[in-house]
Amino acid sequence: MSPDLLSFDHPLTRLVVGLLCVFAFVGLNGLVLVWVERKVAGHVQLRPGPLHVGPYGLLQPIVDAVKLVGKQLAMPAGADKYLYWAAPLLAFAPVTVCFLPLPFDPDLAPMRLNIGLVLILAFSGLGVLSLILAGWGSNNKWGLLGAARAVAQSVAYEVPLLLAVMSVAITAGSLDLYEITGKQGGWPWQWYGVQNPLAFFIFLVCAVAETNRAPFDLPEAESELTAGFHTEYSGMGFGLFFLAEYANMIVVSGVAAALFLGGWQGPFLSGILWFLVKVYAILLLMIWMRWTYPRVRFDQLLNLSWKWLTPLAIIDLALVVIIKGIGG
Repeated sequence: MSPDLLSFDHPLTRLVVGLLCVFAFVGLNGLVLVWVERKVAGHVQLRPGPLHVGPYGLLQPIVDAVKLVGKQLAMPAGADKYLYWAAPLLAFAPVTVCFLPLPFDPDLAPMRLNIGLVLILAFSGLGVLSLILAGWGSNNKWGLLGAARAVAQSVAYEVPLLLAVMSVAITAGSLDLYEITGKQGGWPWQWYGVQNPLAFFIFLVCAVAETNRAPFDLPEAESELTAGFHTEYSGMGFGLFFLAEYANMIVVSGVAAALFLGGWQGPFLSGILWFLVKVYAILLLMIWMRWTYPRVRFDQLLNLSWKWLTPLAIIDLALVVIIKGIGG
C-alpha cells in the first residue's frame, strides 16, 4: 500500500519539503556569504569592510537585499522580452535541484538517488544557458561578448571536471553521493582527496572556473566588459544572478566535500556539522582566491584547461582505472 500524500514517507512530500528547505538554506547562506566575502575583501585590502549597519556590519547584506528588491525592473530598448526575463530565472532554478542529492548527513536525504552525481552535473550544466540568454536577449554588445566567453569557458572546464569526478566514481564504484561518502572513513588519510590529490586539485580549479569566480570571472570582467552578460540587469534580475552564483558555490563545495573530503565523516562532531565545516572551508578558499589573485587573460584561461588540466585529468583517470583493475 502506497504511503499517504500527507505523510513524510511519500516521495512527493519529501521533494516539496526538501525544496522549501533548500530555498531557505540558499537565502540564508546568500546573506551570510555576502557578509563574509566583504569582510574577507576588507582584511585582504587592509580595511575593516562592513562596519556600521548592525554589530560588525552583520545587517549590511539585509539592507543590500532590501535595496535590490525595491529597485525598478527596467528592460533596455530592443531587448527580447522573453529571453531577457527567462535568463535570471534559468540561472537560479536549476541550482536549487542540485541541492537535493547532497549528502548533508547519513539520515538527511531529501532525494537520495543512485545517480545523484549525474543529476547534479546535468542541472549545473544548464547554468551556462542562462548566461547565453542574458547576453543575447539584452541586446548589448558587452552582454553578448560575456555570453560568448561563458560558453567557451564552460566547455573548456567541464571536460577536466567530469574526468576528475569519474576518477572518484570509478574508485568508489558508484554514482550515489551517499554511497561514495560512506566508503570513505572519518580520518583524512581515508578520504579520496588525500588518496588522489591530483583529481581534487583539478576539481577545485574547474569548480572556481565553472562558477565564474575570480581569477576566472572573464564572462563578467568589469574592467573589460562593464558587467558582461548581466550589464543590462538591475534590481532582482541582477539579484537572481548574484544569488545563483553563491548557490553554485555552495553546490560545488558540497560535491567536493562529499567526493574528496569524506562528507559527513569525521571524529567527535555530528555528521551534518562535519559536512558544513568542510563546505565552508572550501567556500572560504574560493573567496580568498578572488581577493588574492589577479584575473587571467582569456587565452590563459583556455590554455590552462586544454593544455594542462585536461591532459592531467586523462592521465589521472587512466591511472585510477589501472590501479582499480589490478586491485580487482
